[in-house]
Amino acid sequence: MINPYRGRPTRAFWKAAVAQRHLADIDELWAPMALTPADRIATAGSCFAQHIGQALARRGAHFLDCEPPPPIFADTEEARRFGYRVFSCRYGNVYTARQMRQLAEEALDLRPPCETVWEREGRFYDALRPGVDPVGQASVQAVRHARRLHLAAVRTMLKTLDVMVFTLGLTECWEDLADGTVYPVAPGTLAGSFDPQAHAFRNLRHGEVLADMEAFWALLRQVNPGARMLLTVSPVPLMATATTAHDHTGGHVLPATIYSKSVLRAVAGDLADAHADIAYFPSYEIITGHPARGMFFNPDLRTVNAMGVDLVMRHFFSGPLEQAFAAHAPGTDPAPEGEAICEEGRITETL
Repeated sequence: MINPYRGRPTRAFWKAAVAQRHLADIDELWAPMALTPADRIATAGSCFAQHIGQALARRGAHFLDCEPPPPIFADTEEARRFGYRVFSCRYGNVYTARQMRQLAEEALDLRPPCETVWEREGRFYDALRPGVDPVGQASVQAVRHARRLHLAAVRTMLKTLDVMVFTLGLTECWEDLADGTVYPVAPGTLAGSFDPQAHAFRNLRHGEVLADMEAFWALLRQVNPGARMLLTVSPVPLMATATTAHDHTGGHVLPATIYSKSVLRAVAGDLADAHADIAYFPSYEIITGHPARGMFFNPDLRTVNAMGVDLVMRHFFSGPLEQAFAAHAPGTDPAPEGEAICEEGRITETL
């Protein structure tokens, strides 16, 4: 009899590749994409993308910083608190594919957002990145001026990067009903006010997320034909869900989280299969897969600890990448990192 599984490599079989191995010995989880220390790497996405960016920089990768902090901050941590050097530009968390698509469209002068400024206690905030400025601006004009500078930095990033590392985080989002502008957090959480006549909850489906990512990829390749993209899915669960008891999640944050991550993982796989210059790295599986037994989460069962981040990056820098970045390989202990900046983590502050 012909058995089509005969001759498959060891990594194809659960017993040999997972069950009979210690977690630290599981290997060959991905076929590393071609990278060199000279490649200009840009990062965007959810909170977990910050860990990837920091780890890449420590390994000697050319981390692209297109919006560096002005020389008014006392140190790096203070600059990070104001949104600098968290990602390659000061856009804060880009949780959804739609948010990434709209940011690229705005930076390339293809769409103006409807509502760009929120107010809180007499201070003004950029509605599309409300978490990057803890104290706000004194006027609407100041916010708009800062956004023009920001969009110029994003435009530079899109045109000069070699590799875009994008971490998909959420499917749930809030949009402006006037033109579909998507916000990173709901109006009325960090700033602004929620108006049910003007704002609506959306839980993006697989086809919508895929279409948004295809559109972003097309825009990126239009202005930067040699660009490549590395996709990951954030293992960080939702802080809260806006789904209700009447839909398939039951309004509970646990099934809502699994739904979102399942959609995002499926989209990432579809894109990597469809495009030769898009790769997928399984950081989500490394952290959340049941062989890990939840050991890589902090006591809140949500944020990822340093040991988990270290394991993810050891898998990333495997195979040919281990040699390419060997000169900057860290020691055996996980390197300390600044706390991840997470706008979603603050949405319950005003409850």
